[in-house]
Amino acid sequence: MLKGNETRIGKILSIEWLGQTLASLCWIISVFVYGIEGPGDWLQLGAASFWMTSNISAIFNIK
Repeated sequence: MLKGNETRIGKILSIEWLGQTLASLCWIISVFVYGIEGPGDWLQLGAASFWMTSNISAIFNIK
């Protein structure tokens, strides 16, 4: 939920945004470390990538 006076820097520095973004980044990296060997691995990569994209888009939605 956006607060009326939230800034992009404030959002980036929030523990919620940092935690989710770092978790999705680790998830993406782990797919490449362990290798993409099947459809499940592609789904894992897709899920992590969409999570990362959602976090990044939340920054651009702040006016």
